[in-house]
Amino acid sequence: MLFDPINKVNDAHFHGTKLPAEEREKIAAAIAQQLGQPGSYAGMFAPTAAELSKGINLFTGERVQPSASLRHVYGEEACRAMLLLDPKESKSRAAAKQASEAFLLHLRTIAPNKHGMFCCGTCDPALWRHISAGGLKGEEDWIKFGLKALHAHRHTDGRWRRFPFFYTLYALTEIDLPEARREMKYSARECERYLKRAKSSTATTVRRKAVVERVLTLT
Repeated sequence: MLFDPINKVNDAHFHGTKLPAEEREKIAAAIAQQLGQPGSYAGMFAPTAAELSKGINLFTGERVQPSASLRHVYGEEACRAMLLLDPKESKSRAAAKQASEAFLLHLRTIAPNKHGMFCCGTCDPALWRHISAGGLKGEEDWIKFGLKALHAHRHTDGRWRRFPFFYTLYALTEIDLPEARREMKYSARECERYLKRAKSSTATTVRRKAVVERVLTLT
């Protein structure tokens, strides 16, 4: 499953560590091979056949079932991983550039929907993450559109309707805007409640705890 090494890149970046150069190039080359393959979204990197059939687990554990959302989120996360990997091999670098440019052209034909979002509560944080990593230059307003929509989708318990809680928090921790800090502050009590009840030591729980701890630090 190619998304597993993408999450390995996410894990290293989140904790401020760096993967060995050889491993970074290997992951980048594997991602590059998926450029524009069947199942790609707007010319970005495609999930593997198995992932298209079975779905993927995001860094924070949420399951994305086979769908257009899966293809979109996958492409955004793969583009972001390539930005973080910054491969030296020319084919990988060219593939990363082509994927982001292909989606940028697509993005410029889209207007925010009635909620002020690009698509849905799972897709939008993936878009924010791509932009926050330095991709899609000139389209930073999509983050502001999305944060406004996120605010409008607040529930009464520190969560949001439509938006997956942990993945959204994960995206917010990388956005240096007052609107992002406002939404993290809104979630703080729910984050504290989660830390009290999260007893498992699974990889997903460890990652979620790390995310909510960072949210509480930033608020």
